[in-house]
Amino acid sequence: MTSGASSLSEPMEARLVEQLPAEEGWQFEPKWDGFRCIARRDGDVVDLVSKSGKPLARFFPEIAAMLGRLACSRFLLDGELILPRNGVLSFDALQARLHPAASRIRRLAAETPAQLMLFDCLAIDGVDLSDRPLVARRDALERFHAAQAEPSLLLSPRTLDAAVAAGWLDHAGGALDGIVAKRVDEPYRPGERAMLKVKVRRTADCVVGGFRYDRAGRHVASLLLGLYDDADRLDHVGFTSTIPAAKRPALTRRLEKLVEPPGFTGRAPGGQSRWTTERSAAWSPLRPELVVEVLYDQVTGDRFRHGTRLLRWRPDKAPRQCRMDQLEPPLQPAELAELLRLPASS
Repeated sequence: MTSGASSLSEPMEARLVEQLPAEEGWQFEPKWDGFRCIARRDGDVVDLVSKSGKPLARFFPEIAAMLGRLACSRFLLDGELILPRNGVLSFDALQARLHPAASRIRRLAAETPAQLMLFDCLAIDGVDLSDRPLVARRDALERFHAAQAEPSLLLSPRTLDAAVAAGWLDHAGGALDGIVAKRVDEPYRPGERAMLKVKVRRTADCVVGGFRYDRAGRHVASLLLGLYDDADRLDHVGFTSTIPAAKRPALTRRLEKLVEPPGFTGRAPGGQSRWTTERSAAWSPLRPELVVEVLYDQVTGDRFRHGTRLLRWRPDKAPRQCRMDQLEPPLQPAELAELLRLPASS
């Protein structure tokens, strides 16, 4: 490969925006819920590299072996490692692969094999394509993928129609992480936030089942959120820490009047926080009286994967109305394939 492609150290990244661009000249793609992966093969050597530059091949040996079987022996591809489990993409299953025991990795690779979803082509057969416009790179990627016969090597769909992309965002449930927009006339720009992304955003009304103090152990740092399951148990589902600093002292006093165990009657938070003071070593349980509306993106295993954003307090909402059924389930593979107009096997 030419030096430009072979020396790629960072993938092109995306800047978060509130809405998709409406003007012409953009290509829209699903933002998949997985691990970003640069896949490189040079003869018998196959490398899988994460967005942060860490090697991934040992954790996903089935993907490395699949790429090693391809007829094309020299390429550099950009994509996403995804892992279907129980009918939906599972981020937890991907994280379970990052384990030091080779025997466990081999077992998981056989039981729940991963897939590689391709969305860019930076080099093929020694020819560097990274300085060519996206429209040319996408054409090369489609020809490359069409020549393969590997079911675990997938081609991400794309559209030039912003309305179609908005439909993907609105109807995919938790199956997609958002939509990415790329200029069709631009080259690949490693390490730059040259793409745009709109993430899936949803709201949920949650019970405040507990809180944690700040580092000094004086004021509230985060609210611990819960939802009731089918057995009427309050399960911990995540946290929010977007509390204005000026409001934290008064809120702390309000919360301290409600401290009462157990807080959560089902799944509870861990007892030890990342802070070190004695007062903040454990979370404080609350009577289930307060309800907040939060903004969230992804759900993994009936929990918010990331911290949520506090939108407002809901004194009009009864805590028992805050239930798990608010969390929108992701589409099943056949439903997602229909939405994206993919073959059902993808």
